[in-house]
Amino acid sequence: MLIKPKTLQPGDLVATVSPSWGGAGEPELRWRYEQGVKRLGEVFGLNVTPMPNSLKGGDYLYKNPQARAEDLMMAFKDESIKGIIANIGGEDSIRLLPYIEFDVIRDNPKIFMGYSDVTVSHLFCHKAGISSFYGPAILTDFAENVEMDPYTIEMVNRTLFSNEVIGKIQPAKKWTSERLDWIESNKNQRRSMQQNTGYELIQGSGIVQGRLIGGCIEVLEFVKGTKLWPDKKYWENSILFFETSEEKPEPNLIKYWLRNYAVQGILQKANGIIFGKPLDEKFYDEYKEEIRKVMKEFDLEDLPILYNLNFGHTEPKFILPYGAKAEINCDKKTFTILESGVE
Repeated sequence: MLIKPKTLQPGDLVATVSPSWGGAGEPELRWRYEQGVKRLGEVFGLNVTPMPNSLKGGDYLYKNPQARAEDLMMAFKDESIKGIIANIGGEDSIRLLPYIEFDVIRDNPKIFMGYSDVTVSHLFCHKAGISSFYGPAILTDFAENVEMDPYTIEMVNRTLFSNEVIGKIQPAKKWTSERLDWIESNKNQRRSMQQNTGYELIQGSGIVQGRLIGGCIEVLEFVKGTKLWPDKKYWENSILFFETSEEKPEPNLIKYWLRNYAVQGILQKANGIIFGKPLDEKFYDEYKEEIRKVMKEFDLEDLPILYNLNFGHTEPKFILPYGAKAEINCDKKTFTILESGVE
């Protein structure tokens, strides 16, 4: 069992970190960071501190993975800090691994949240035995033009500010992956939203429950074979969650990666899988075909798989707490988190 961090309260201090790309510190993007931070104060009543290296810019942080790791360790060690939120993802936080002190994380459980390449940092937490949160980042969801999406606000409140059972996660009514340049002149331009079709059942029947484990499927490839790869026990009776990044991987890659999970025995140990909405819904049907193909190849056609959920590289999004017990109801096409994310 993973240790749950304590509930966030208005007035708490949260740290912002850049464990991957350092864009939050670039002069032309600084307004975007400030906007995200402002929302943490105005919408959630939080106080915010950037960690010392987190705003030193992309070039510095790329060349200094140790500095990024130091920020993370310092944020966990600092007792005044109650939560840590990633500014954004990237693609090289695996380079932090040599500098991570797992006992520091284990001894100081607190909320840690982000998505995409932040999957690696979630696995730092997982290795240390604490639950973390696959969810919004500062430069994207919190800094959304004009205002944060009410769906995301509700999910932050339900998951991080309440020790009640999180409960049924309704599909977002609308979604967007529209890319507007992060220039200050776009600040007041809303992204166009599209109607959401809701969750789709790829296969399976009945009701299954399991503990949540997963992340961005491309980023998980960086971690296979390292000491970060979760022990076999964590895959047993799990509900796997996978989503794809803005790189929109070719459908063939989904097939290859899922085959690997199958030959590792991971798919056979899982009780179900949820897949996030692909960015721009590109390869929406092609991904489903590849998923079905692999399940058929390994006689896993009864494994419940729910598709098109609002997490990862889509807005708005809900939050997945690692290790929390969740449920897929195939007959009703519902997804429910059966416990609280925090204590």
